Amino acid sequence: MSPSRFSLKRQLLLWLLLPQVVLWLAGAVFSYRLAGRYANEAVDAALLQATRSLARQVKPMGNGLLIDFPRAAQDVLEADPSDKLLYTVSSPPGQFILGNRNLPSPPAMPASPPLGQAQFYDGEIESDGARAVSPVRVAALYLQFGENPRAQQTMLVQVARSSANRELLARRLLIDTMLPLSVLIVLMSMIVWAGVGAGLAPIARLRRLVEGRKPNDLRPIELDAAPQELRSLAQAINDLLEAVSHNVEAQRRFISDAAHQLRTPLAGLKSQSELALAEAPPGPLTMRLARVHEGASRSAHLVNQLLALARTEPESLQRQTPVRFDLGRLAREVTAELVPRALQQNVDLGYDGPDSDPECTSPSQLDDRHGAGPETDDADGAPGRPVAVVGIPLLLREALVNLIDNALRYAGRGARVTVQVHEAGDHAELVVTDNGPGVPEALREQVFERFFRATHEGNGCGLGLAIVKEIVERHGGRIGLSTARPRGLRVSIQLPIAA
Repeated sequence: MSPSRFSLKRQLLLWLLLPQVVLWLAGAVFSYRLAGRYANEAVDAALLQATRSLARQVKPMGNGLLIDFPRAAQDVLEADPSDKLLYTVSSPPGQFILGNRNLPSPPAMPASPPLGQAQFYDGEIESDGARAVSPVRVAALYLQFGENPRAQQTMLVQVARSSANRELLARRLLIDTMLPLSVLIVLMSMIVWAGVGAGLAPIARLRRLVEGRKPNDLRPIELDAAPQELRSLAQAINDLLEAVSHNVEAQRRFISDAAHQLRTPLAGLKSQSELALAEAPPGPLTMRLARVHEGASRSAHLVNQLLALARTEPESLQRQTPVRFDLGRLAREVTAELVPRALQQNVDLGYDGPDSDPECTSPSQLDDRHGAGPETDDADGAPGRPVAVVGIPLLLREALVNLIDNALRYAGRGARVTVQVHEAGDHAELVVTDNGPGVPEALREQVFERFFRATHEGNGCGLGLAIVKEIVERHGGRIGLSTARPRGLRVSIQLPIAA
């Protein structure tokens, strides 16, 4: 059996049900033979009685025999056409006296046959006027007759009966025995099937616990109600998860510490290169300083992205408390902060969404009052109605900064970038749209992978959209890319509306 088709449940059912089938077949054979034995005993008893009755009708007289066998007695023996008795009276060796000449002779007649003891055997007899033969059960009885004890002769009395009724009786006994046994086997098979399913249920639960996890979920598996064997397996898996978690945590701390250590010197290098570019005269040295400044900017951006990625890990999220805040106000604040940069790059950056109510708490205040201030009766997305969500404002701010940063980097000079927030049913939707070149449809799934870049233009590091996806999924939302009209890219984030 190939490993892909191996099934523990199938193996258990095979080893449990196969012996039952074998025992059932063995029981059927044994029952049939036992039924045949009892049927033979009943038939033999009847044949013995008929043989002795027939022998009493043949009376010795002198050195001869007086046959007192009236027609009425013969009619009684042959009354049932389907199960009539056949009889023969003869005086060995081969002197036929009375009855049917076709009865089979006893097997291997001994030199001194036992007198007065019936001998039973199976034989075949030809049907009248046909070549077909039918099996019969025969009883043979040897008797002596004659008045002179020294000159007595032997008489053989044979009575036969068709085996059809005997076979019918054996089959009926077999059916009456095996029918309830078959019902019991079926019930037992159903109980075994249910028992195997119930016994393997903890394995299915363990499989669901493992299958439903995300790759970065390294929490221990809880399987307290499982059998001892599965608890041992779960403990082994937990030990492995703990070792992997320690390894991943060590790597994460190394990346975070390295990023923190690199952040300050890279910022200094970037500042010094900017000052050098401002003071250096035009020439080859200026071009080299520009490359140094570009490399420092890209390294600083990578370090900031790595730090942002570290903040999206589950361990970091556990140390931050989700709060209720207005997503529209957050989007408006972030957009306003990035407007100067957009003006430097000649990009039209704007916000299009509901104006927050003045009493709605700002995300920067981390409101945990479970209320976003009074709401108006306007329609969804109308001015004055906050779009409240529950989450970590710092991370969602980071996600929005990454989306706007990508748009400013790749939309091109003279492009237009719009940030929108509105309610869409039971979700809050945050949309960043630009009229740049966009992302090819074939690459829209890959752009969410870490360090994947859809274009070689710009100085990005391929972590922006990966960070955004991590943050959105941590908040129970989803992100998608689509083509803007008439051209460009539309990035949509959907988050659950706060109750």
